Amino acid sequence: MAQKLWEKNVQVDQEVDTFTVGKDREMDLYLAKYDVLGSMAHITMLESIGLLTKEELTVLLAELKNIYAVADSGQFVIEEGVEDVHSQVELMLTRRLGDTGKKIHSGRSRNDQVLLDLKLFTRAQIQEVVELVSGLFEVLISQSNRYKDVLLPGYTHLQIAMPSSFGLWFGAYAESLADDLQMMQAAYKVCNRNPLGSAAGYGSSFPLRRQMTTDLLGFDSLDYNVVYAQMGRGKMERTVAFAMAGIAATLSKLAFDACMFNSQNFGFIKLPDQFTTGSSIMPHKKNPDVFELTRAKCNKLQGLPQQITLISNNLPSGYFRDLQIIKEVFLPSFDELKDCLRMVTHMMREVKVNEHILDDDKYALLFSVEEVNRLVLEGVPFRDAYKQVGLNIEAGKFIPVKKVHHTHEGSIGNLCNDQVSALMQNIMDGFAFNRVNEAEQQLLS
Repeated sequence: MAQKLWEKNVQVDQEVDTFTVGKDREMDLYLAKYDVLGSMAHITMLESIGLLTKEELTVLLAELKNIYAVADSGQFVIEEGVEDVHSQVELMLTRRLGDTGKKIHSGRSRNDQVLLDLKLFTRAQIQEVVELVSGLFEVLISQSNRYKDVLLPGYTHLQIAMPSSFGLWFGAYAESLADDLQMMQAAYKVCNRNPLGSAAGYGSSFPLRRQMTTDLLGFDSLDYNVVYAQMGRGKMERTVAFAMAGIAATLSKLAFDACMFNSQNFGFIKLPDQFTTGSSIMPHKKNPDVFELTRAKCNKLQGLPQQITLISNNLPSGYFRDLQIIKEVFLPSFDELKDCLRMVTHMMREVKVNEHILDDDKYALLFSVEEVNRLVLEGVPFRDAYKQVGLNIEAGKFIPVKKVHHTHEGSIGNLCNDQVSALMQNIMDGFAFNRVNEAEQQLLS
């Protein structure tokens, strides 16, 4: 069994070891390539302050690049008896380079190492999520423009209310995603600050150059105060989880609409048959399982901030092993959200729209407000016009005019999709992913 980085002469009890390591070896596979990337920046800084020679740095960087390639290809393995990703990387270096491999941990702790890994992992995942959200946004805007003149019922209290349109329906979810990404951008800025050099939460007596590793890794700034850097464990994850929950809430609501609108009682949209599933007993069934699973997965994701809060909310400053458990709920959540985004994008691109919904007379009363407004424009006071139309409805004398003339910003006749697209582009530009990507590529080149 490999010795742990912290073991001296006493070996820990096997049951205690199993309990305390938990799922960490499994979870750390998410972090492997980011652990290597962080080590590359750290040792580059160590050479600059004389703790490594140029020759040692050269061979260490070369070997770390090899390990990075293994991790990037999904082949990285944490061996039996090795506690975590940090121990595995150091073990691989020491096997290849001897005592030189043992020098990379000077000036850091596994505490700031995992803080760094989590931030590097999270900002990469945020970039993938944002790109997928942007793709769904484009599909929704395109469908909004395509079906802008097709009317459908609008509802309040699940009672028919006023005319809506597919232009409004698709476009509403597009704009919701823009607001969701505004929240995600704030979370990204919290994430994109460098904790490396805070060590176990109290800094180091080595003359570390923390701004150097900040620049090498493309962070916006340091987490300056070393105690706060450690306090950020859990806070960063919770903040990002709230932003993820916002996206999940939008997807969940869209999924509910799609399930309802796809049912025969509504018949507003139709999913292509190949996107539905069947029944083992009812040969006619074409079930919207993708949207139902999306709704459930996204509702689960909306509980993520509360899970993280409950793990970390009563901890004082400093490091505690409780924080390890956050990995188990946080790290896999990105894959779940990304899967939902991919599927919803595919479904929204292929969905078929019923262009004759309001031909059915059961929707006639949708146009009552239009009639009230027409009378007001002719000079009838609003309250009198409202009563007149209401009495006609009760007497069965209401005859709808199935046309709408909404022209104000954001209405049926003036969707403002160009403005919403400009808003989204401005938010996308604010992430400045290119700067981070260029820094990482420079480090790896």
